[in-house]
Amino acid sequence: MKQQLINLALFKLGWVACVLFAVAGQPVWAAASVAAVAVLHLLSVPIATKEAMLLAAAAVIGLAWESTLVATGMVSYPAGAGASSMAPYWIVAMWVLFATTINYGLRWIKKSWAIAMAAGAVGGPLAFYSGAAMGAVEFGNTPLALAVIGAGWAVLLPLLVLISDTIIDSEWLEPTNEAKSVEKRLALSVLGRQL
Repeated sequence: MKQQLINLALFKLGWVACVLFAVAGQPVWAAASVAAVAVLHLLSVPIATKEAMLLAAAAVIGLAWESTLVATGMVSYPAGAGASSMAPYWIVAMWVLFATTINYGLRWIKKSWAIAMAAGAVGGPLAFYSGAAMGAVEFGNTPLALAVIGAGWAVLLPLLVLISDTIIDSEWLEPTNEAKSVEKRLALSVLGRQL
């Protein structure tokens, strides 16, 4: 429970810092605040390689989704950097930040597809609405944009859960029994020499 609370607190701190820096026209600091939380997260997980793969997958999905929203005029980022048809890198960093919660602070969304869909349908628009209230994002047509964001998150959050289950919960990238055996023999050999 303690790890869950720390994970959620770091997520919230990173989210607020990222939005405030973006609104202030400091996208580098916005992304850096997310990077700091992501590094702390990766240092605290059992197999950082797997978790890093999940974070990278979230960044790719986030870039595609957010750029689609920008290209269609659903959203715009007044503090955005880069081409107008692409999402700014700081909002893509927010996807990485969110992904740090999937296996920890928000692991309850992994209980069923329905829970993940509902959480995405509600949480996605709420996060965007909060960001808009802080001046980080603007909507072309607010009700339509929030409906599209909710529908998108209702699909994308279960997708992130599936990716998480595939990467994190599988035996993929875990040491094999043979590798464990070699490590054990090596450790015993070193210990034997020291005695």
